[in-house]
Amino acid sequence: MTMLEQSFLESIFPAERTDAFFDALFGGAEEGAYDIRLVCRSLDADRAVLAFELHQRPGKCLACNLTYGLPQVFQRHPVLNVAGVAKAVATHLGWPESAPWKLGATEEISRKLHVIPFVVSRS
Repeated sequence: MTMLEQSFLESIFPAERTDAFFDALFGGAEEGAYDIRLVCRSLDADRAVLAFELHQRPGKCLACNLTYGLPQVFQRHPVLNVAGVAKAVATHLGWPESAPWKLGATEEISRKLHVIPFVVSRS
């Protein structure tokens, strides 16, 4: 299988969702230290390995933020709607809508990029 198209991922998790998330969390999008981008890392017949990339915003400190507790926040936050994103990925791939998914622990790629692994399985 090929990768999931970035245009599809951006349609189900648009850039504007980052500002909406920070607006709900802090009462203002300008308080956010990073932008969230959904990307596909790999894809096979039974598993889509995606990631939420947290890109440091200019003038902000990503390393100073508590990104390690974010998987639990992402899992439950209604604005991010990770369950809905998982359902959209599964449907796009022709898998059951109820395909299981999970978020992994935050990975620090660099001081300016942290990643939260996101895996959707066929069954």
